[in-house]
Amino acid sequence: MGPVSTAPAWPEDVEPEPPRYADESAEEIEDTVAAPAPDATRLPADRFLDRTASWLDFNRRVLELAADPDVPLLERVRFAAIFSRNLDEFFMVRVAALRSRVGAGVTTPGPSGATPRERLNRVAELAHEMVASQAKLIGVELLPALASNGLAVVRWSDLSKSERRRLGDVFAQQIHPVLTPLAVDPAHPFPYISGLSLNLAVVVADDVNGAEHFARVKVPPLLPRLLPADEAGTRLVLLEDVIAAHLDDVFPGMTVIEASAFRVTRNEDLEVDDDAENVLHALEQELSRRRFGAPVRLEVDDDVNDRVLDLLVRELGITPAEVYRIAAPLDLSALWSLAETEARPDLRSPAFTPEIPPALRALDGGQGDVFAALRAGDVLLHHPYDSFTASVHTFIEQAATDPAVLAMKLTLYRTSGESPIVDALVAAARSGKQVLVVVEIKARFDEQANIRWARKLEQAGCHVVYGLVGLKTHCKLALVVRSEPDGRLRRYVHVGTGNYNPKTARTYEDLGLLTADPDVGADVADLFNHLSGYTRQRDYDTLLVAPDTLRPGLLRLIAHESQRAARGKKSGISLKVNSLVDETLIDALYDASRAGVPIDLLVRGMCALRPGVPGLSETIRVRSVLGRFLEHSRVYRFAAGGDHELLIGSADLMDRNLDRRVEALVRVTDPAARAELTTLLELSWGEDIDHWALGPDGRWTRTPRRDGLVDLQVLLAARAQARTPAEA
Repeated sequence: MGPVSTAPAWPEDVEPEPPRYADESAEEIEDTVAAPAPDATRLPADRFLDRTASWLDFNRRVLELAADPDVPLLERVRFAAIFSRNLDEFFMVRVAALRSRVGAGVTTPGPSGATPRERLNRVAELAHEMVASQAKLIGVELLPALASNGLAVVRWSDLSKSERRRLGDVFAQQIHPVLTPLAVDPAHPFPYISGLSLNLAVVVADDVNGAEHFARVKVPPLLPRLLPADEAGTRLVLLEDVIAAHLDDVFPGMTVIEASAFRVTRNEDLEVDDDAENVLHALEQELSRRRFGAPVRLEVDDDVNDRVLDLLVRELGITPAEVYRIAAPLDLSALWSLAETEARPDLRSPAFTPEIPPALRALDGGQGDVFAALRAGDVLLHHPYDSFTASVHTFIEQAATDPAVLAMKLTLYRTSGESPIVDALVAAARSGKQVLVVVEIKARFDEQANIRWARKLEQAGCHVVYGLVGLKTHCKLALVVRSEPDGRLRRYVHVGTGNYNPKTARTYEDLGLLTADPDVGADVADLFNHLSGYTRQRDYDTLLVAPDTLRPGLLRLIAHESQRAARGKKSGISLKVNSLVDETLIDALYDASRAGVPIDLLVRGMCALRPGVPGLSETIRVRSVLGRFLEHSRVYRFAAGGDHELLIGSADLMDRNLDRRVEALVRVTDPAARAELTTLLELSWGEDIDHWALGPDGRWTRTPRRDGLVDLQVLLAARAQARTPAEA
């Protein structure tokens, strides 16, 4: 296993080179070099929205898509499942962090002006409201609509005698053998309840002496949650309903008095000591402890008996505010399998096939030579409209099998279960190529998988490192060094906004730049050397890199636009990010708005900035676009007097991205790529684009339903499919 770098943080005494602007004088450039952080004392104290509540607002927008009758039915079901999955992670990480701060006695108000206790109370209020809305949506709209379309999710009481017999056989043969009932009495302490497991709280009475007992039955997670009750598979029953109907077989000699479903969510964030002698071993130990995290939420059936609920609350150490009574089945992420059914394609969005990017197509329309294409010019990729397989995967695969390729380097943050990217790197190493992989083993909830990949790569002969102490490596970089026919070495590079994950690349919207630009290649090579060895590299010509040059670089770019606007010159800022919560960057944007800079912000998720506030942010607009694909790309565009500065990369505007991660934004210089990015931003702000707008009061409002509204993702897919190779 490669050693963990113990190189010190990049030094503070080296000033990075300022950005270059073709139309500015040296004096004006100098004004922007040392742009200080904004003076927060000149700005109102209530200028920040609460980031945690803002995340819930994002998930509310997901729920609005599930409630939208214009969305195909099975896609609505999928959005309902996404809502549940999102909320699980929200409680495991964000609510758990707030709860820990409250438990530690922290009373200092955060940027929004609220204390941790006030924030936690507000989050609980919002979450209860949203969970109730989801349950009503499921019970009143989605399940009845599914039933009317021949896909019924029914309860045990709705089944016919023949259906019950059929499921009785299934229970006896496939379910009962794997059940493990656990009693609670003086000889049997209350059992450990694993996080996110689905359970039945069962009360039984002894047929001999009438004594009542409590028991817990865990619903086996490896069995399908929805079981077909009929031969056609169009009537489905929840697994817990089948178990509850057969508890007499589980507790012979007992009378089952009641059974209620419940589910516990635990704190599953990790704290790993980066100073540990073996970070991999320390992480594995922490993963084994993760499942014992403190409970932060208890979900129960709406009709649970009070005495059973009191027992659960007491034994789990849950507060009343952390109890969620739900009138729908628990863990509605189970609906994901229903949304994936192939039985009713008419209830889903039309099938979409990603295209081979025109520049990477061969003359016959098939896959072309990626290296030849990059020698002709840069290639901007926009996934999923551009095929990840036919671009990034092919780039890695062709490099792995090309005898002229001498070395390959790649950052790995998240990837798929069966990863062709990892397989290609393994093949490259076994063929004798030098292969370096920077594996981020602390990628949240993918830690176990990344440990497995790290070991597989090392066993194949790859050099595996874990980046820099104290920082997560989140940048998305691939570097290929190739010996050209003339004997010179050329670097080929991919810089992306998304992970090297072929599976999510089909459902995440991301951008990537494939280039053979020697300046970009030199910078990426230097960054890899910094990640794998002992260097003090922090000066890059084409990259902004966190945690050193990214924050000051963005502050200078924003300050430059402010100075131009103050002088009556053309200015403008347009950003597309997943989250905008960093207070210093928000204050810089406020200052730019006060100077008169037009600012357009596309923010998918959390946003702590208040737009449209008189005297503070009058020139700022904030819009969120959600749809079939998860908007995930990051684009930074600054007017720069007409010679736009355009960057793409891995970083969002969060303090963790700017200060505690290795992130990289690359400057896009190719005219065609710049034009495509500009078009993407301009299309996103079209008047007829369906979107949510953020108001100064922190409320998100969706575009009123009307004829002529355009789904941005449908528009982009149509544009991609209409392209020809000549447009490359």
